[in-house]
Amino acid sequence: MIELKSIKKAFNTNGTAFQALKGVSLKVARGEFVSITGQSGSGKTTLLSILGGLTPPTDGELTIDGIEVYGLSNERLADFRREYIGFVFQQFHLMPFLTALENVMLPLSITGRKERDMKDMAYAALNRMGLRGHEKKLPSELSGGEQQRVAIARALVNEPPLILADEPTGNLDSKTGEEIFSLFEELNRAGKTVLIVTHNPEISSKADRRIVLKDGLVL
Repeated sequence: MIELKSIKKAFNTNGTAFQALKGVSLKVARGEFVSITGQSGSGKTTLLSILGGLTPPTDGELTIDGIEVYGLSNERLADFRREYIGFVFQQFHLMPFLTALENVMLPLSITGRKERDMKDMAYAALNRMGLRGHEKKLPSELSGGEQQRVAIARALVNEPPLILADEPTGNLDSKTGEEIFSLFEELNRAGKTVLIVTHNPEISSKADRRIVLKDGLVL
């Protein structure tokens, strides 16, 4: 499903060049569950950002489902992200003044669907995450684990085939983190391709495959 060819990414900070990725090449099969690990500064988050169509590489090529991602126009790239990719972050990025249901409906707001259809899809996504009865609660009324479940529901509401998660259990206690990871395993068994960036060796060891980055290269 995913192929990266010699992906490089350089940043320029205050006149100083930094090579975050130095020629990463790898393939991920459809339906695979992959963990990406490595020390801080190894390039994990940069790689995930490139995979998500958020940060163009300095050099190299990314193909997802036969589509050359960074050959797309900006408008089509935005459509591609919405259709293909569900993002889950360490910080939940929920709108504090919106209910759980309204937060999950956000990605649907630009699809042109009727409001009733959007609500039905959001209810279904929340129910899938075990949040029936929490639809009208604000993020401040939810626990950390419940907020992350809302964030996952938001990522899933469009039914994207690819889930990208950046330290999704990093702000959670170990028990809640295990519960959240189990949700990703369920999504993978349901056919989703899942890539998770994590520092947690227990989580990374449970994936189908572990990719280790060091100094911008795959070990």
